[in-house]
Amino acid sequence: MERARGWKPGHYLLLALALYALVVTLAFSARGRQVAHLKEEAGALRAQLERAPEGYRLPLPGACLPERVENLPGAPRPYRKGVSAGFVFLPGDACVPVAAGMGVVAAATGEVVRVESDYQEPAPEAFRALLERVKGGAGPEEMDLLKGLEVWVRHPDGRTTVYAHLKAPYPGLRVGQKVRRGDPLGYLGNTGLGGGAPRLLFEVWEGEPERSPFLFQGLGPEEVRAKAQAFFGLE
Repeated sequence: MERARGWKPGHYLLLALALYALVVTLAFSARGRQVAHLKEEAGALRAQLERAPEGYRLPLPGACLPERVENLPGAPRPYRKGVSAGFVFLPGDACVPVAAGMGVVAAATGEVVRVESDYQEPAPEAFRALLERVKGGAGPEEMDLLKGLEVWVRHPDGRTTVYAHLKAPYPGLRVGQKVRRGDPLGYLGNTGLGGGAPRLLFEVWEGEPERSPFLFQGLGPEEVRAKAQAFFGLE
């Protein structure tokens, strides 16, 4: 084929290099669009995971469900209309050591709606009078005294978790603060008990504490254990 008029061999080399550069540029551009697309997909997936419910875990890391029936929701009590509303973690019934000062963490992601830091322990005589007064049923204010120092967290599903008998809240914890599952809330203690072994009372309410049903309300011990295993991811 006749060479184009006025073209020299060097011109063909320059044209080849230009075409090669164009191909490379287009390839990188396509790759860039692919990378950008992948980044968009990853961001969307991350946002979806952040919106998805994490589920609930027990508030003592490594703990198991209490074995003793009296430490499960629905167990008989001589006050509060005759039943307990939560799980009680005591030494020897939690699969982990239960001692004053150990950390208590959020059972699920949510917003802190109550933090007590100035709980005053009733004097012995006042505490005995309180126990006598609530034999027929305890109101919210009386239950606050019996639960000692508390932290409450409200969760996106409408439930509220209560962490009671604490020694102290975690430093800097405040109402309105967003917490994730596993974030520290306070330190285990024995407030509201008139003395006795340290423990954690952990309640899960379907709505407002003391004004809505508690988790597994009305179920027998074996059914509570079976459903709680799944609810807290212990299976």
